[in-house]
Amino acid sequence: MQYLLSFIPLLVAIVAVVLAIVVVRVAVKMMWRVAEPNEALIISGFTRGSPAATDGMDFKIVTGKGAFVIPGLQTVRTLSLTLNETELHVNCVTSQGIQVVVEGVVIFKIGDSTPFIANAARRFLGQQPKMESQVYNVFEGHLRSIIGSMTVEEIIRERDKLASQVRSASGIEMEKLGLVVDSLQIKDLQDPTGYIQNLAKPHIAQVKMEARVAEATRNREASEKEAEAAALIADAQSLSAIKQSAAQANAERARANAAQAGPLADATARQQVVVQETQVAKLEADREEQKLQTTVRKPADARAYAQRTEAEAQKAADISAAEARARKTELEAQANATAAAATAGATRVTGEAEAAATTARGNASASAIKAKALAEADGIKARAEALGTNQEAVISQQLAENMPAIVGAAAEPFAHVGQLTVLNGGDGVNSMVGGILAQVGNYLPALTDSLRRGRNSRKAPEPPHA
Repeated sequence: MQYLLSFIPLLVAIVAVVLAIVVVRVAVKMMWRVAEPNEALIISGFTRGSPAATDGMDFKIVTGKGAFVIPGLQTVRTLSLTLNETELHVNCVTSQGIQVVVEGVVIFKIGDSTPFIANAARRFLGQQPKMESQVYNVFEGHLRSIIGSMTVEEIIRERDKLASQVRSASGIEMEKLGLVVDSLQIKDLQDPTGYIQNLAKPHIAQVKMEARVAEATRNREASEKEAEAAALIADAQSLSAIKQSAAQANAERARANAAQAGPLADATARQQVVVQETQVAKLEADREEQKLQTTVRKPADARAYAQRTEAEAQKAADISAAEARARKTELEAQANATAAAATAGATRVTGEAEAAATTARGNASASAIKAKALAEADGIKARAEALGTNQEAVISQQLAENMPAIVGAAAEPFAHVGQLTVLNGGDGVNSMVGGILAQVGNYLPALTDSLRRGRNSRKAPEPPHA
């Protein structure tokens, strides 16, 4: 029993220590306050704040850490540092006097620095929902002021500039409230007067016109492409039809050529025979002409030339003799005239001498003319004899001489043809020329008979008489 009694003081001491620890822990838990990351603790009462932060007001700001708060002597309240949002719906008037309604949103919060938290604590501690109305009033005034200096076009094109100017203008007031603006967005711009809608109409009309033009252009291009495709199809079909027609024509031409091969070969052979016969006839005519020149014309011309030469020589001799006699008579007359005493007798003798000379010259000219006529008569007679002995040669010569004219007359119908199309190439040309020569060959026998009858009906010319 004594032994147990000896442990009682120890147990009392242990219980007292435990109770003290519990009491201290409970007291510490009751007095120790920790600030959350998104809040600030505002401790007022038995404390001293930072002069820079409190601006002469004794309260303490705790953020991100803990602090002892003595119950009954100090009061602690929290100030939220989270984001807040305020919708803007402001009726404004632009510099053009046009009424617009600006819709936007302001995202703001209490600043993280101690001065901002102190300013916010003075104004909104315990009344934080009022921050939204205060912010709306600040931004409403600045938004109306800035939009009043801008046009509708500038507001539409430069919304970022508008937001920046509003934030800059409200910065000082927001700092006094202990607030900072994280974001200011202009969401919409309403136009009760319809100015923006009318402003867009020309652009809308322009876009619609360009759209119609583009659509019409695409339709035209599509139509052109379709027309080109149709034209290509038509060309292909036409080319195919042409090739088919050409193939059919070639086949028909081949069949016609095959059918005409035999007659064409015969006609070609006849044509070659006619050509050869014509060449032979021409050579025969040339040979007969040369023979006639050698055996008839040249000897006759030689005899005629000899007779003309003799006649001219005789004429010259007779003239010389007559002139000599006339000169002699003249000299004798002059001598007689000198010897005679009378003038009348000399004149008579001189006249007789001149008459005699004139008579002598006339006789000489007549002799020359007679000799020339005799020579020409001999040439004609020789030709007549040649015609009588070799009439076929003369006829052949005349045919040969007139052959170009005969062939030209046969080809005369082709002279008035402007353009002549000949089939089968060289064979066609040979066939046409062969026809012309065959026609000439048909005329030759009749022409020869005509010349022969004409020659037989003529009489040989008689030599002219002196």
